[in-house]
Amino acid sequence: MFDKLNAYLNNLQSTYSIPECGCIITQNHKILYSHMFGYSDASGNIPASENDLFFLYSATKIVTMTAIMQLIEKGKISLYDELEKYLPEYSIVKVCDYFEFPEKPPVIWPGSDTPCHYAKSKIRIIDLMTMTSGLSYDINSEPITQLKKASKNKASTRRMISAIAQMPLIYEPGTRWLYGLSHDVLGAIVEVVTGEQYSSYLKKHIFDPLNIQDLHFHITDAVRSRLASQYSMDRTTRTIIPIDLKNPFQLTEQYESGGAGLIGSLHAYSKILEALANGGTGKNGEVILKEKTVQMFCTSYLTEKMIQDFSKAGKKGYSYGFGVRVLQNPEHSKSPIGEFGWDGAGGAYALVDIKNKISIFYVQHVVSCRDAYDIIHPAIRDLVYEELSFH
Repeated sequence: MFDKLNAYLNNLQSTYSIPECGCIITQNHKILYSHMFGYSDASGNIPASENDLFFLYSATKIVTMTAIMQLIEKGKISLYDELEKYLPEYSIVKVCDYFEFPEKPPVIWPGSDTPCHYAKSKIRIIDLMTMTSGLSYDINSEPITQLKKASKNKASTRRMISAIAQMPLIYEPGTRWLYGLSHDVLGAIVEVVTGEQYSSYLKKHIFDPLNIQDLHFHITDAVRSRLASQYSMDRTTRTIIPIDLKNPFQLTEQYESGGAGLIGSLHAYSKILEALANGGTGKNGEVILKEKTVQMFCTSYLTEKMIQDFSKAGKKGYSYGFGVRVLQNPEHSKSPIGEFGWDGAGGAYALVDIKNKISIFYVQHVVSCRDAYDIIHPAIRDLVYEELSFH
C-alpha cells in the first residue's frame, strides 16, 4: 500500500534536493503510513528518524486556531469581539495611505515614515483569524527591533505584541487578505484571556490531553540535540545550503509565536491533525474541540476581492477560512470539498479531511523551497487519495 507515494518521497532528494523528509497518514485513528527518508545531518551520515525535530513554522497556526476555537466554545471570546477589548493598545491604529500588494516576494512593508491615516474600522477577532486584519508580516519593523534591543532580546510575547500595535496596517481591517502577524496576536489573546503563558495553555489544554510530548517553543539542549539540519534553497539556482538552527519568527528568547513558533516531531504534530480529522476527538477519547466547532474550519470566509488576494498564494482550488486553506473547487484536487490545512516556511504540510476522517502530515526542513508548495504538497495529497480511492 502507498507504493507510489513511497517511491515519490524516496525520490525527493534526487528530484528536488530535499535532504530529509517524512510523512504520516491516519484514518479513523489508525496510522496507515509513516516513513522518514534521507539524512538528518548536513553531512549525510545520520539516517532520518521519527525522533527528529523540525521547525514547523506556520503549521503552528492550526494549533493556535485550535486554542482560539476552544475559547470561543467556552464563551470566553467571540468571533466578532473587537481586539481592543483584550489588547487596549490596538484601540488606535494607523493604516498606510497606499500599499502595493505583491505578486511575489519580496514584499516592501510600510515603515515608520510611511504616510498613514487612522483606521476607519476596528480589528476584530475574526479579522485576525482570517488574515484580514491589515497586520503586516514585517518581523524586522522598527518597533520590533527597538524592543528587542531595549529588552536585550528578552521581551515577552505580551510586550512584543504591544510593539506590533505600533506598526502601520497595510489596509483597512476587514477589506483585503494578506498574510501577516495576526496569529501571533491571537496567541497573546490566549494569554490575556486565560492568564496562562501561551505554551502552558497549549500544553494543558491540547498537548497533554492528546499525550503529546514533542511539541516545543524553545530550543533547550535536549531539543537542539534532536533538531534536524535546516537548509535554505536559492530561488534562482535551486541549490540548497545548510543554515543555522534558528527560527527568525521567534522574535526574542522569551517570545512564543502563535503564528510560527512550534518545533515538533512527525508523530507529535500528527496527533493534533488526527484529532481534528475525527471531529475534535483524539485516539484516547479526549475531546479538544466539539465536532460542530471543527466543521467551522471547512468554510471559506473570503469575499471576491479577498479571494483575488489569496489566489496569489498559488493554492489552486482553495480559499481561506479560520486560519486554514479550505478546498472549494474539486477540479484541482483529489481531496473532497471542505478539506483544510496549512503549511510552513520549512516545507511542512498539513491536511485534515473530516468527511473521510483522514489526516496527512508531511515535513521537510528547507526554507524558500517554492517547489514544496507548488508541486510536492499537491502531489502527496493526490497520491494519497488515489491510493485510498476517495473523490
